[in-house]
Amino acid sequence: MQQLRIPRKSPSAAISAPRPSRDAAEAALVEHYPELARLAHLVLPPSLGRQRRVLAAHAVVQRALPRGGPARTGVLPRPRSPREEAHAWLRARVVTGALTARRLRPPAPALPRVTGLRLFPPAGGGDELALDRALAAVAPEVRAALALTVLEGLGPEETTALLAGAGVTAPDRALATAARLCATVPGDPAVLLRGPEFDPCTVHLRPTDLLRRRRRSRVAALAAVLLVALPTAGALRPDAPAPPATASAPAPAADPAALLRADPERWADTSRVDFTAWPARGDRTGDTALLGRALTAWTGEGVRKETTPRTSAAPPAGPPALLYAGEIDGAAVVLLHDDVRLARYTEPPAGAPVLVLARADDADVTTAASVVLARTGAGTRYLLAPWIAEAGVRDLAAPAVAARELAVAPDGVTPPVPAPPPAGRGGCGGTTVLQLRSSARIVEDHAFLVADLGGLGPAHLGWTPLPAPGVPSRQPREATGPLGLAAWARSACLLGPLRDAGVRSVNRWEFAEQQLPERAGRALWVCARAETWEGTGRADVLLETPARAPEAVRPLLSVPDTAACGRFGQDVLAGGPWTAPSGAPYLLAAGSRRVVGITADGAVRARARGRVFAALTPGGGAIVLDGRLADGGVLRGWTAAGG
Repeated sequence: MQQLRIPRKSPSAAISAPRPSRDAAEAALVEHYPELARLAHLVLPPSLGRQRRVLAAHAVVQRALPRGGPARTGVLPRPRSPREEAHAWLRARVVTGALTARRLRPPAPALPRVTGLRLFPPAGGGDELALDRALAAVAPEVRAALALTVLEGLGPEETTALLAGAGVTAPDRALATAARLCATVPGDPAVLLRGPEFDPCTVHLRPTDLLRRRRRSRVAALAAVLLVALPTAGALRPDAPAPPATASAPAPAADPAALLRADPERWADTSRVDFTAWPARGDRTGDTALLGRALTAWTGEGVRKETTPRTSAAPPAGPPALLYAGEIDGAAVVLLHDDVRLARYTEPPAGAPVLVLARADDADVTTAASVVLARTGAGTRYLLAPWIAEAGVRDLAAPAVAARELAVAPDGVTPPVPAPPPAGRGGCGGTTVLQLRSSARIVEDHAFLVADLGGLGPAHLGWTPLPAPGVPSRQPREATGPLGLAAWARSACLLGPLRDAGVRSVNRWEFAEQQLPERAGRALWVCARAETWEGTGRADVLLETPARAPEAVRPLLSVPDTAACGRFGQDVLAGGPWTAPSGAPYLLAAGSRRVVGITADGAVRARARGRVFAALTPGGGAIVLDGRLADGGVLRGWTAAGG
């Protein structure tokens, strides 16, 4: 995590910058065009979509050149030379233009025209993705403050003066929010923002849908013919009166005509790849009676409502988006989204309708990749996101068996996915999961696993393996490779207790390894963190010993409502009892990478240097574990019952 670095320079006196000559402005524009385009791209709203945001950034910079007549310059820091004066003037014009563009419809008029091609910056890694999501969640003036300080090197007084001149009402607050954002995102924001992922001058080119373009060309030609005939037809027909308002007209939130419907191609041209990019699918999207009943069930009473933990059952604040309406195994199903929740309305062949509500805010490529449409005796049917290019099903308990391909219908509905096999001698049955691969059209061409843990949205399964010695800590990765699948095969039993708990993701973090006493082999310490949609988390610690041991995988303890084992709780220390092959009882403990020493007190009094600990124990009695961190801090450890 990085703090916002503000250059230590003497603050300049804020003045109204004089307008430079056109020649000076053009020279500054040519010299600083890439930096100005990057600045505009960062300030513009990500909701524009990747292509429109790139084009809008170039349009904002190109329109920053002075035209005839006086121009608004705002309040600018005093530059040190006429050349810098022109650059500072253009920079203020770009920030003002980018902040103003978000209030226009369309956001950036007169965009450069690109026909037949889609263009977008290349995708980055995990740190870049985390920073991009954090930037999308803040106001444009916060992104502007961050760009001016981190990329442009302005001091706090210069930044607030420029923002105030651009019309920002609370520039100090924007600067403070930008500082907090830099302190929470992983990696160095200065390095990340200068990478190609945030550069509108370094783009990939892909063709658009050629068949769709040809159809649109034919439709455009037909429309041109009709436009020629429209004036004559309009002259022959009097204006139709508006229908009179009636007291029985439905409220906007319950009016099927007010339902939002995303463009079918929006998912391929937006930086917000989540439920807001889902188009309306299914064979009953035009059934206004069914849609009206679904909306009434959400906005009124009389229908049984089920909610996942901590999900509000209140009516939507405005018209929700329609994601699906169709027939599933004889039942009518409608799927809606209000930007915070998913709502699934079901009219079964026999019985009363049911409305199920579940949190879905801050979803992403993986957590918005699928929704449970129905569960029957034949299995579970899913509706897949439009960006899913491949889908298969696999059993976590059989990692060596290849995923079985799912024959997904054109509207995204899967066939019934059967339940996992029953429990064997180990007492834990298999866990059926979906293996999905996203389309290359969103530059997120990767496979990932999701597991149905109840509710509407399956949970994303991740994996963080042990880092090699001397290698920085690793980021969570997808568990679709042989090692990740083998790891989750040992942790599959953890998923059962998480059902119906509102879980959005589960990450298996291997935080330490230990050589067992009496040459009994190597043990692996694992913390599996389950994140809920509301932000709380549960951590389960496992001790995995060699397969020949009687209990190769031992769940030691479970800690609810904790930030541990996640992004905001990266230090962990845990211990528990272990019996050696000789029958001798031991206390084992291990800590994450910043732990440099472990002390046990209570029934066992011992101390060890490093990240692992092993000591003979008399059995029984409470034990307190403390870890010493590399920075001198103390970490209180967890101990399993009996240890």
